[in-house]
Amino acid sequence: MEPKLHPALTVSNIKTHVPVILEKDSTHYTTWKTLFKVHCQIYEVLDHLAAKPDAASSSTTTDSADSAKDKGAAAAAETLWKQLDAVVLQWIYATISTALLHSILKPGQTAHEAWLAVESEFNDNKNTRAIFLGQEFANLCLENFSSMAEYCQHVKHLADQLQSVGSPVDDRMLVIKILTGLTDQYDNISTVLQNRDPLPDFNEVRSRLNMEEQKKKRQVTRGAQSAATALAATTSNPPPSNTPSTFYHSDRGRGGRSRSSRGRGRGRNYSGCGNNNNSRYQPSPT
Repeated sequence: MEPKLHPALTVSNIKTHVPVILEKDSTHYTTWKTLFKVHCQIYEVLDHLAAKPDAASSSTTTDSADSAKDKGAAAAAETLWKQLDAVVLQWIYATISTALLHSILKPGQTAHEAWLAVESEFNDNKNTRAIFLGQEFANLCLENFSSMAEYCQHVKHLADQLQSVGSPVDDRMLVIKILTGLTDQYDNISTVLQNRDPLPDFNEVRSRLNMEEQKKKRQVTRGAQSAATALAATTSNPPPSNTPSTFYHSDRGRGGRSRSSRGRGRGRNYSGCGNNNNSRYQPSPT
């Protein structure tokens, strides 16, 4: 009977299960660590992230068949353990950046040793990292993100990172940070949420803000559709013929005739007055 294949040996691409590539100065360590441990637990190799337990002391009786079988089973188990440890080690190497890999890589390294090396990279200088993360957390604003979901997720991510370096952010402060970083167009919903006592938790705030964002998008879409409909109606229904331009030409015609008549009248009057005056006016003889 063929031995059953271990689940960890069936994983062909670790990046489909742990999509985060951990960078040397990344703030995603907690995310990477959590995903990696969950993956190892599913595939029954979580124990490889811990120190290898001491092997059971061998029996002093070596001439019995049972002892021989035990030794064979122990050798097979040791071989499988080394194979699985190499698989987990390969998973670690495949989900970290090249720069971080060069920092932690050592010949003959076990998965547990590599795991600790990565952990030390992110847990050393906790105070410095806490200051860096705290500054980024304080300066977060919605306007720097493409969506509300991305903004809320990044705020939560930084809060998790602060907790990992010993500077936890409780749910109340997390909510306050999200609300203070909103843009002016969310003033109404922000005021509603701020006036809740106690404040709603992170999940409710994120849900309410996402719904508000979707509502605003629908309003913009309806406004654009209304404008397009109005423009199409104007284009298909031109204004009546009594336009200013037509009126102008008609008025010009009437004005032309009026000006012509007045012109002729003035001409006659002026000429007549002048001629009559000239004809009647005779200088008196001196």
